[in-house]
This record gives sequence, C-alpha cells and structure tokens, in this order.
Amino acid sequence: MSDLHLEIKRLIVEALNLEDMVPEEIDANAPLFGTEGLGLDSIDALELGIALRRKFGLTLAADDPDIKSYFQSVRTLAQLLNDRGNV
Repeated sequence: MSDLHLEIKRLIVEALNLEDMVPEEIDANAPLFGTEGLGLDSIDALELGIALRRKFGLTLAADDPDIKSYFQSVRTLAQLLNDRGNV
C-alpha cells in the first residue's frame, strides 16, 4: 500500500467519523459511493472534499464534469492529487 493511499484512507476515516473502521480495511480500488464499497453519500462527498482541500490544498470546481470520476475510489483520489501536484 502506498503512503498516499494510506494517508487518504486515514483522512476518510477521520473526516467522516467512521469509528467502526480502520484505514487498512479500506480497499484502495473499492467504490467509495453507492451500495458497494464504503457506501458514502453526497454529504460525505462534501465533507471529504473539504478535508482534501484542508490537508492537500486540493480545489475542485462544483461544475467540473469529471468530479464523480475523481471520487470513485482511494486510488482515483490519489491519482488526482498526483496529477494536480498536491502531494
């Protein structure tokens, strides 16, 4: 597991108060939203976006047509941070 993946997993657990989960339990390729994977919802997406901005300085436009693809999984978030130079 890459350090960035683990850092994102920790951020998810902390920012969303997932008290019954440890970061290592999150599959980096599992969907973050919907009935599979973590099952996060739109409020979680907003909170996660704020946490990513605070920790990594990541800014996203609400009307970005690719925003859903960025938040598909821990892996896609890590790729976004790398691509944007936020790590």
